Amino acid sequence: MDRPKVFLDTSVLFAAVLSETGGSRHILKLGEAGAVALWVGPGVLREADAVLTAKSPRSRPLFALLLNRARVQVGSEATPDALRRALTFLDYAPDAQVLAEGMAENMDYLVSLDRQHLVGNPRLSVLPFPVGTPGDFLAWLRARLVGTPPAPGG
Repeated sequence: MDRPKVFLDTSVLFAAVLSETGGSRHILKLGEAGAVALWVGPGVLREADAVLTAKSPRSRPLFALLLNRARVQVGSEATPDALRRALTFLDYAPDAQVLAEGMAENMDYLVSLDRQHLVGNPRLSVLPFPVGTPGDFLAWLRARLVGTPPAPGG
């Protein structure tokens, strides 16, 4: 089985820096262990750096260290066509940028804590990859690793 390609939203990166014990940090540890391939887009990286600079500037060195240890790869900028396609799913341009960057890298999963625009958005159910919280992703990964248990009575 190939390592899943996992795209991380800014909210997940920020949470991973601020909490050593949450699901977001656990995902980075999985990247460090080589169990998953972690990706971000250039826009996500710029936004995460701007948020940390404004809200927690002392965390920026830790942010860089965590990304390096987790072997987070930076994908390419979203093309105008990819951004237009993402805007058919999302009305909020910053999250459409995230989605466009994730779609460009053929992800297996997009992880976000944004419940307003991304997580639980029924318009995203047609995408070739799921969008969920760190906890959702960890459950998805666990099911993939051990096999999905049969349905009751089946």
